[in-house]
Amino acid sequence: MCSHAGFTRGAFYSNFTSLDELFLAMWEERAATMLADVENLLAASITNATSVENVVEQVLHAIPVDDKWFRITAEFTAYALRNPPLHTIMAAREDAIIAAVTPLLTTALHALGRHVADPVAFGHALVAVHDGTTVQCLIEPDNPAVQQRRTALFTHVVLAYSEPIRG
Repeated sequence: MCSHAGFTRGAFYSNFTSLDELFLAMWEERAATMLADVENLLAASITNATSVENVVEQVLHAIPVDDKWFRITAEFTAYALRNPPLHTIMAAREDAIIAAVTPLLTTALHALGRHVADPVAFGHALVAVHDGTTVQCLIEPDNPAVQQRRTALFTHVVLAYSEPIRG
């Protein structure tokens, strides 16, 4: 792996003590980029959002289905499942992503007259839907029905975890 990346083993280990550390650094970088994209997209378009469906479409556009990245994270997740010390680290990284994305979405929904009563459960539900539908999209990339079902499922989850603001 070191030679493929153009590094000597010494150069690699002077920056990372393990492959776990390398992956976690890559994950943090990827998550930061994704969160910045979502923040920029929502900040630029939230005033134009006319419906929950529109917000969902904007967010899904900002979080692309990436085959290469999915394969990397799937492999590392499988590895982490076999290594209990990584469970806490993986859960903390996912919680950090949820903590960053959920306020953006709840703000967007509030602008549309909707309230999310349990933002933590909402965030975990969105991650579960993302993970499951990503596999489907990668298995059938040329099937527009798969993308339509992905958007519809996200919309159903958003509607299930939010309610109209009364009063």
